[in-house]
Amino acid sequence: MNKKICIISNLCLLLWFALDMVGVSIDGHILVTRSYVEDGVFFLLFLALFIWYIFKDKIGKYFLTGWLSIWFLAQFLSHWYFTIFGPSEGKINYFADTIKLTSSPNIYIPDLYHILLHILILVSLINMIIYCVTSSKLKTIQQHES
Repeated sequence: MNKKICIISNLCLLLWFALDMVGVSIDGHILVTRSYVEDGVFFLLFLALFIWYIFKDKIGKYFLTGWLSIWFLAQFLSHWYFTIFGPSEGKINYFADTIKLTSSPNIYIPDLYHILLHILILVSLINMIIYCVTSSKLKTIQQHES
């Protein structure tokens, strides 16, 4: 895995997550509400770990990968858990005014913003895991050759 691919996927995630800091509506429909009070610390932590990874790859890649793992788990527990196991009434009501790919009166299905956020987190996480594994193998091979 190429570091540039990891940077691009994490940059896309960072930009998408930044929408959560400002809030975005399209033609009166809410894509995401402004949630910097609730999510600002998470945004700054992700930004710091991403910058650390860019400049201090050797250790930063592991911290960023760890953060993405925790973030993906937290998003699963905050959204998809309710879709799979319920109860979902509170979630359906909380996200009632957001843009959805599909809606259901009985089952909570994450809105468009969160579906794309989860996909971007997962893509970045997979890229980072592959990068950590391949860079470790490459380092081992280079040590054996010298």
